[in-house]
Amino acid sequence: MCCLLIVLGVLGPRVALAGWWIFGDKVDMAFDSWIWPLLGLILLPWTTIMYVAAWSAIGGVHGAEWLLVALGVVLDIASYSARAAQSRFGTT
Repeated sequence: MCCLLIVLGVLGPRVALAGWWIFGDKVDMAFDSWIWPLLGLILLPWTTIMYVAAWSAIGGVHGAEWLLVALGVVLDIASYSARAAQSRFGTT
C-alpha cells in the first residue's frame, strides 16, 4: 500500500501536468517557451502546476497568488525529502 502511495505521489502531478499541457492551452500561455514546462514536468511538477493554476492572462502571477507557487515548492521539497528519508531508513 505504501509503494502505491509513493508511485501516485511521484507520477500523479506529472501525469496531471502533462494532461493539462496536451489537452489545454494555459501551460503554453503561461510560459514563453516549451523548455520551462518540460523542466518543471521533470524536476518540480507541483511548483509548475501551481504556477500555471495561479497564472492569469491579465498580469501573470501577482500578489497572493505567489502563495500557491510557494505551496508548490513546499510540496516538491516534501516529496523529494520523503523519498530520501524512506531510502535512508529502509522503510517500505
